[in-house]
Amino acid sequence: MVATGALIWISIRPLIRLVLCVSCGFAATKADLFPVIAARTLGQIILNITLPSLMFSKMVPAFTPDNIGALGPLVLVALIYEGLGIVMAWITKTFFWVPHRFRYGILVAGGWGNVGDIPTSVVMSITGAAPFSGSAQTLSVAYISAFILVYMITLFPMGAHYLVAKDFVGPDVEHDEVREQVRERRKLIFYGWPKALLRRRRDRLSEKSDLEVQPSVEYEKPVPSEIGRPARNKHVSFQNDLVDKVQDVSPEYELDATTAVPTEGIDTPAQSRFASPAGTVTAHDLEYESQENEKSPPLNKSQRRRQRIKAQLKVIIKSTLTPCSLAMIISIPIALVPSLKGLFTETSNSHIPNAPDGQPPLAFILDFASFMGAASVPLGLICLGSALARLNFPRREWSNLPIGAIFTLAVLKTVVTPVIGVLMTIGLTRVGMISKEDKVLQFVCMFFSCLPTATTQVYLTQVYSGTGTAEFMSPFLLPQYFLMFFSMTGLTAYSITYLF
Repeated sequence: MVATGALIWISIRPLIRLVLCVSCGFAATKADLFPVIAARTLGQIILNITLPSLMFSKMVPAFTPDNIGALGPLVLVALIYEGLGIVMAWITKTFFWVPHRFRYGILVAGGWGNVGDIPTSVVMSITGAAPFSGSAQTLSVAYISAFILVYMITLFPMGAHYLVAKDFVGPDVEHDEVREQVRERRKLIFYGWPKALLRRRRDRLSEKSDLEVQPSVEYEKPVPSEIGRPARNKHVSFQNDLVDKVQDVSPEYELDATTAVPTEGIDTPAQSRFASPAGTVTAHDLEYESQENEKSPPLNKSQRRRQRIKAQLKVIIKSTLTPCSLAMIISIPIALVPSLKGLFTETSNSHIPNAPDGQPPLAFILDFASFMGAASVPLGLICLGSALARLNFPRREWSNLPIGAIFTLAVLKTVVTPVIGVLMTIGLTRVGMISKEDKVLQFVCMFFSCLPTATTQVYLTQVYSGTGTAEFMSPFLLPQYFLMFFSMTGLTAYSITYLF
């Protein structure tokens, strides 16, 4: 049992280090010592060099055939946290108004947290000292890599970042109109549905009574001209025009699968096809299509589908071949095959002769990866501080801010989700999905429940907005990062008390 004073210090110490690193990036940016181009360059260095090195240096010695089964529960927990965050964001936008240009972005803000620099910094600090011992720190980083991989795959190859693009499809909607829509929705949810049920029940009873008293009528044969005539009020829509616009839209920039740094993209002509009632093609449709074909080269439905599939496969392959993904793909076989692992680190069941210095033949590669990976966390925190310094918080526009949605989402992500995460981890441990002896795995699963929204969404919004701004992001981010320090401290203290 850890003493109360020691427990408080263990919980606060890594956060103090985190704040100091973030403050360095914040101060350097405010002093004009860290321009945007430098931040982007540093971000590329982290994602392509230091972070893959950190993952490789920790995964190769940490994973063994005995603990590789932890990847399954880690992926499951990561997906549950993303789904839970999306549901909470949807609840928030249902009961509180959010700007029209953030109606889908709030779902991304709820589902995808900052799984990189913050948890790596704090978890490495906590697992590197008592009450953890041995190889806990190395193992914790190996477990964190599973969350990073799920984050990258779901956000980019699986297309979650297109939700941010959908925010900027269609005309603007005034804030007052959005507020009125949410107000009417709340009335319907809290007051309208009981009245609607009673009204519907009365209508059914009245229809039933009318049928009982209605005299029988002679059956009339339908007129031949009326046979096959479609119902007047029935309309079948085979494609959603809004979805087509989002899928066909080609922004000015194409997103890199991991960095969200804008690069030049190839424009694709956006086309829409409308279905007439009952799926038939009328003369007006043919005339409209011929006019469109004169303006642009013909592109049928199958060609458009092939274009989308090809573009999606390109993104998936590009994301799979990123350094972080390759680090995991390469590290796992090396860690599990004794003859390969013996080339990099000492193992008991490997008979590979050592180099002249007494180390395994390829130990210098692991040393290089450890040396480069040590720079990943502090550099990432500096970039985080720089991103926070560039956020523009509209202090004089409090009346125009969605205060209810901002603080509801912050409380749900940093207070409610940790409670659910702890209960879920305990439940998975009791049913045997998470090993009771693997306290590092339990701690990592609990800790990842209190992460704020990822700052990557700021770059996504800047790219897709077309104006380079992300005006609605800062009011949602800053309260989360403020509450994070309190919730993270409490969660860490409770997790250590529970585990030890």
